[in-house]
Amino acid sequence: MRQKFFKPGILFLAITFAMTSSLWAGAPTDQLKTTIDKVIGILSDSDLKAPEKSDEKKQKVRGAVDEIFDWAAFSQRAMAKYWKERTPEEKKEFIDLFGRLLERTYLDKVENYSGETVKYVGEKIDGKYAIVNTIVLSKSNAEIDVNYRLRDKDGKWMVYDVYIEGVSMVNNYRIQFTDILMKSSYQELVKRLEEKIAEEPSE
Repeated sequence: MRQKFFKPGILFLAITFAMTSSLWAGAPTDQLKTTIDKVIGILSDSDLKAPEKSDEKKQKVRGAVDEIFDWAAFSQRAMAKYWKERTPEEKKEFIDLFGRLLERTYLDKVENYSGETVKYVGEKIDGKYAIVNTIVLSKSNAEIDVNYRLRDKDGKWMVYDVYIEGVSMVNNYRIQFTDILMKSSYQELVKRLEEKIAEEPSE
């Protein structure tokens, strides 16, 4: 399978449009919609538009992301069969690194938000799992299909994967991680993640 690389701006939209609110009652779509409105409010807040407020804005976004993204499930699925080989300490280390990688790669793009909106076009619940189908509309009315995979975890709907234009984020990372682990080692994967996190922000 050929690997697909997403544009950081598109992935930023996908991640930041998958937040949570303090009210967990209701269907997955209701929870996503409530928080999408909240996040758009953060991104549009005139008090946070000044350059010196950039870090504060990112922290608010990351805080919301942490509440809705099941990083443990995300990490386990991205590591696939290699997850079982990791010690509890390594699993904790990897979950932290993976979260920081996504933050470093995508949440640095918060300044790219320019008025995109979201349409909710479908929802399917199967027991403890759900799919919420959305379309992100750019200001030029270009449409991007963004579909969320969620699971009910202790009464909260948590995101464990995001499909953008039909391509799974988890699978995209799994291909990269598997290639490294097959050719080298877990320690090499950690090294590369740390190097990526430490890179200067790209334009």
